[in-house]
Amino acid sequence: MTPDPVVDPLSTRRMAALLVLFFGIVWFCNLDYRSLVRPDEGRYAEIAREMAATGDWVTPRLNGIKYFEKPPLQYWITASAYKAFGQHEWTARLWAALAGFLGVFAVGFAGARLFGRRAGFCSALVLGSSLLYVGIGHINTLDMGVTFCLTLGLFGFLLAQHSAARTRESRFWMRLAWAAMGLAFLSKGLIGLLLPAAAMAAYAVVERDLSFLKRLDLRAGPVILLTIALPWIAAVSIANPEFPHFFFIHEHFQRFLTQSHHRLAPWWYFAPILLAGMLPWTTMLGQALIGAWQRDAEQTSFKLRRFLLIYAGVIFLFFSASQSKLASYILPIFPAIALLVGEWIGNARGRKLAWLIVPIAVLALAGAIASPFMFRLGSEKVPVALYQDFSKWMLAAMLVWLAASCLAIAFALRERIEAAVLALATGGLLLVQFGMTGHQALAPSLSTAHLGAMLKPLLGPDIPFYSVRTYEHTLPFYIKQTVTLVDYADELEFGLIQEPQLEIPTVEEFEKRWRNDRSALAIMGPDMYRNLTSRGLPMRLLSQDARRVIVSKP
Repeated sequence: MTPDPVVDPLSTRRMAALLVLFFGIVWFCNLDYRSLVRPDEGRYAEIAREMAATGDWVTPRLNGIKYFEKPPLQYWITASAYKAFGQHEWTARLWAALAGFLGVFAVGFAGARLFGRRAGFCSALVLGSSLLYVGIGHINTLDMGVTFCLTLGLFGFLLAQHSAARTRESRFWMRLAWAAMGLAFLSKGLIGLLLPAAAMAAYAVVERDLSFLKRLDLRAGPVILLTIALPWIAAVSIANPEFPHFFFIHEHFQRFLTQSHHRLAPWWYFAPILLAGMLPWTTMLGQALIGAWQRDAEQTSFKLRRFLLIYAGVIFLFFSASQSKLASYILPIFPAIALLVGEWIGNARGRKLAWLIVPIAVLALAGAIASPFMFRLGSEKVPVALYQDFSKWMLAAMLVWLAASCLAIAFALRERIEAAVLALATGGLLLVQFGMTGHQALAPSLSTAHLGAMLKPLLGPDIPFYSVRTYEHTLPFYIKQTVTLVDYADELEFGLIQEPQLEIPTVEEFEKRWRNDRSALAIMGPDMYRNLTSRGLPMRLLSQDARRVIVSKP
């Protein structure tokens, strides 16, 4: 039997406003503190920079080279942020952070509408403090943007299917879902359409129920989706006839079915990612998901909880089957899981919740004990001294997490469920934010921000800058110009095939140009520097570390 809810001062409007203000400050406070790191943050920041600089909003380019791996929605938003506020680390990360922030409120709103106020409150706190969700929300990648769009589509669909929704209301939510799917496509391609469709198909098979089709608004919905998605596809295909085959075949089907992107991982790869990524709520995950399935067993109308479970399961299995795996790929399942975990917590007994938080406190204590030994992670490329600085931040993060966990246990034992959830969520959010802020200690190895500052006075429109058998993704953003690639292709191979004049194909040709240049700059790896030095190429050393060497023409 579920106990009567304890009246909690957290439910007042003033307190809610203060919580939103606190959450916003903590969420956005460090976007500009950290340097952009390689490769993703530099890549997506630079594509948007070039888009803003050239005015070409149709053809994405990386280092001046056609780059068709992803659609342009995030590039457009980031380039617009550059235009409005300038080119900074925080504007490069703004869309990811804003999408993550708004996603938390979307979960809270949907949870309140579907399962009650307490469920919405707890669900928002669960999502807004889960380790993986918060972390990806502060890194400039495409995964948070597509997660937000898919989340809007998911909740629009569920609110349209809700038994309490009237016809006009259902139509509104369903059209929002169609629009969100169009934006999800513009965020990361066909998965924006495929994943929702696969979840609906799986639900129909498992539950033997096709009644939800009546509320899909199949007349207006596809028109809305195509109106959003088709114009860019048409424009970029007209400007670049090679685009359709590369984008739809190579970047979708070949990426999924083959090992062409060299992101191999075992089939169980995402299981530990999910368990670690849900911290500090991992211990509640199993009971919440099982309880959600059982709770809908007698439901005669559309089974909202089971659809959420099937939706999460389809996405998890889809990416587990893929031959290309990255930890952030399963991020879209986190809002659905947070909603189910939040509802379960809202109905849980305080004493049971307290016992489930105890392992989290123990884990935080273990992390605090282990933090001073992070220097053992040091290597030639990331020196021990950098990890020693980072470990101080991680120790502080673990101690804050431990204190928050103990406070949550105390509140739970007093049946102060919302206060316990708030305490644990605060600890989880601060854990990630302390860790992200402290990560700046590793920036000298993972970013070129410091090199960009050194190079700016040496740059000029007539001074070539060569990148020899390497490409530092963050460098063009910090020096505000592209570099000339030498004997390097990797992810830029397709674009270079289309425009081979944008590269120098061999080191030998680079040597000839370098000797003829009046002045020039170059970046390369230490091995290449030693090789060229042994061959007598005249170079003046400007900077050197374990990853890269920067030289100028003497």
